Amino acid sequence: MNENQITEGLGEIMPLRLEALDLKTLDSGTGMVIVDEVNGFATVGGGNLAPQTPNEQVSTMVQETDRLARFFSKHDWPVLAFLDTHVPGKAEPPYPPHCESGTGEEDLVPELKWLEQEENVTLVKKDCINGFIGAFQKDGSNAVVDWVGKNQVQTVLVVGICTDICVMDFVLTLLSARNHGMLPELKDILVYDKGCSTYDLPRQTAESLGIPVSAS
Repeated sequence: MNENQITEGLGEIMPLRLEALDLKTLDSGTGMVIVDEVNGFATVGGGNLAPQTPNEQVSTMVQETDRLARFFSKHDWPVLAFLDTHVPGKAEPPYPPHCESGTGEEDLVPELKWLEQEENVTLVKKDCINGFIGAFQKDGSNAVVDWVGKNQVQTVLVVGICTDICVMDFVLTLLSARNHGMLPELKDILVYDKGCSTYDLPRQTAESLGIPVSAS
């Protein structure tokens, strides 16, 4: 069974379709979400969970994210960037310490630091895998829900790391939130594969870091 057959099979039982990303089809009702493209995950040697040597998949992700983010900023379209940020010493099993506040690991990668100065960009710190859950505030509001509503976002374009962990969890929860009426404006959720990346570690390395074997 090849990739197309797998995708077609999934499409028969899930709200999933595979198609090329054409920027010409996007409009002002589109918002971009960047998941955790921070030093601790995407800068070589940036932390326990960062690539230890140059990684083509991660480099492509950052390049594509930068390209798309500049397109969105040029058109003054909304961008939301998640920053994985943890209280020092507060564990997140089964993962080793990572992206602790004040270490620099929680900062956007150098190629994306310019986003911090853009008026169309909303930065959201999160302390858990699932960005939607991490976006809940102490007063019960949710930064993602507020962002979608404020900008009347009808389509969300998602990029980031890791494809099968934080990106997947966020997308599935966003889909459920939409289906339960929490996001009445939202219609479609797109995941741009070239703008995403995941772990590609030797099994022994994954196990030594306490990361699930699926990361290898």
